[in-house]
Amino acid sequence: MTTPVIELSGVSRRYDEGPAALDDVSLTVRAGESVAVLGPSGSGKSTMLNMIAGLDRPSSGTVMVDGVRVDKLGEAGSARYRRAKVGMVFQFFNLLDDLTVADNVRLPAELAGMARGEARRRAAELLDSLGIGRHAQAYPGRLSGGERQRVAVARSLMNRPALLLADEPTGALDSDSGEDVKALLNELHTDGQTIVTVTHDLTLAQACATRTVSIVDGRIVGDILIAATR
Repeated sequence: MTTPVIELSGVSRRYDEGPAALDDVSLTVRAGESVAVLGPSGSGKSTMLNMIAGLDRPSSGTVMVDGVRVDKLGEAGSARYRRAKVGMVFQFFNLLDDLTVADNVRLPAELAGMARGEARRRAAELLDSLGIGRHAQAYPGRLSGGERQRVAVARSLMNRPALLLADEPTGALDSDSGEDVKALLNELHTDGQTIVTVTHDLTLAQACATRTVSIVDGRIVGDILIAATR
């Protein structure tokens, strides 16, 4: 049995007096899994992602990621945790337009204190492996949506994270670029990367995940292995 990378236990999150955004959620994700978290807008899937990323804290319950008790971290500790343990890919890329592609990719390593020469080598290696090395000195605004998402993935992998979190990674892409990103996520999973993808797109889940977790009204209502039927 592989080691758990994520362990949520009895996690709830309430804001003010409204209904719970997450309601007593427990979930284990093991090393090497590719899990798609499905649900409509407002279901709690993004709240779950924020808990795992250390961007929000539960009202109750515990969040463990790669041996770190995430729900107990302060602001500085959460930032260090994300640099060391988590790579994040967003719907709208979140690249810095005034930095080159290579500089965008190197940024997490520089923040983590990696030596400049090592950071350059690592960034070049990632860009080449993701098929965009030729764009290293270009600026993000000159790239297609699919290419920008590849840059975002390269950046997310810079510090060799235990976990890759993808939040609607194809949501802002045309269909061709979306297929490109789906193929990339499959490649990363094949190489052993643990991935959690939050999406409302069932076709993305079917293309990239070996397991789907469905959330409705803050509760997990389904947890299905799909590897055998893909």
